[in-house]
Amino acid sequence: MGHLHNRNIIIGVTGGIAAYKIAELIRLLRGDGAAVRIIMSRGAQAFVTPLTLQSLSGHPVHTELLDETAEMGMGHIELARWADAFLVAPATADAVARLAAGRADDLLTTAALATPAPLFVAPAMNQQMWNNPATSANIQTLINRGVNIIGPDAGDQACGDVGAGRLTEPVDIKAKINAHFPNRALEGKRVVITAGPTREPLDPVRYISNHSSGKMGFALAKAAAEAGAETILIAGPVMLSTPEGVTRLNVETAGQMHEACIEQIHKPTDVFIGSAAVADYRAEFSAPQKIKKVGDTLNLNLIRNPDIITEVAKSKHRPTVVVGFAAETEHLVEHAEAKRVAKGLDVVVANDVSRADIGFNSDANMVTWLDNIGREVIPLTTKQNLAKLLMMRCSKRLSPTSDNDEKMATQLEGDR
Repeated sequence: MGHLHNRNIIIGVTGGIAAYKIAELIRLLRGDGAAVRIIMSRGAQAFVTPLTLQSLSGHPVHTELLDETAEMGMGHIELARWADAFLVAPATADAVARLAAGRADDLLTTAALATPAPLFVAPAMNQQMWNNPATSANIQTLINRGVNIIGPDAGDQACGDVGAGRLTEPVDIKAKINAHFPNRALEGKRVVITAGPTREPLDPVRYISNHSSGKMGFALAKAAAEAGAETILIAGPVMLSTPEGVTRLNVETAGQMHEACIEQIHKPTDVFIGSAAVADYRAEFSAPQKIKKVGDTLNLNLIRNPDIITEVAKSKHRPTVVVGFAAETEHLVEHAEAKRVAKGLDVVVANDVSRADIGFNSDANMVTWLDNIGREVIPLTTKQNLAKLLMMRCSKRLSPTSDNDEKMATQLEGDR
């Protein structure tokens, strides 16, 4: 089930060259489960034909204010009531001005004025027009009324200018609309996630650690909370803000993380995701004072830390779904699958940390999902988008008889 399943969205298209991009936007919105209806101004019809948008939306395109075929001839009111979201895109400088003024002299502006649905406006115009004080004032008026302004982007323009005024890309417009309708696929579920590195002290100054940034774990926590889950984030020492709606427990050592995880799974837990890079070993003895530089060598005796995810997976309080991460530098699939089997995990998400573009501290990732059915490579995408996809896959495992999350996951993959 797509994120916008059962949502009704009106797109009001005005007369700008960027109107051609609306075809792609319709495809994205419908692919995410939305019903889409189109209103076109006369100017818009000079750039894209109503037939094109009718074919893509699956509904007749509305162009006239007074519709003889509508109930009581009040088509604009029916449309306004039907919408869960009303988007004007591209919104020309003239359209922005008319919306700001509260004009209602055609179907698009009348329906926008009459709708109780949230209004989104995606401006697209020449950079000089965008920077004109009149346009700035009109945009501010709309913002003051609670209108959601999307963009514009900056770059090359059809007129040859360079600057702000380009229509925001369809995938980003859809993301803004998605954000207005939170997906609640994990409503009522409890999710525990570990993130970041651990630090194993050698003395009061030095420690053993690794390069984990915690970004993937924090993205997972954000996605879980947005999906409605009670989300517990057990975080090693990282400089990241706590996602909204997430309960954060800060730890430093592997021992502290182990204790926190075992304590948390004693409460009924639906999903446990071990994305933290937990140190495998710690110093047998941590010196009470700073170790002084004496001699050419220093011998340290290291002992094994508890294997947190194995204990979680084999606990009598085992969560329904246990997911581990495998950060590898070679033989990615072989090592990850061996880890999944040996530790008794439902899923292992494997990533190649030897690659600079998807390794530690990067904002993107490419992973391989391995479970008892097989494996699948998830192509390069942002960690935020990957986190949403992984949470939807976990949701599917909680409800294997439902195809809702599979459809949602498919759409998220299509958005990459």
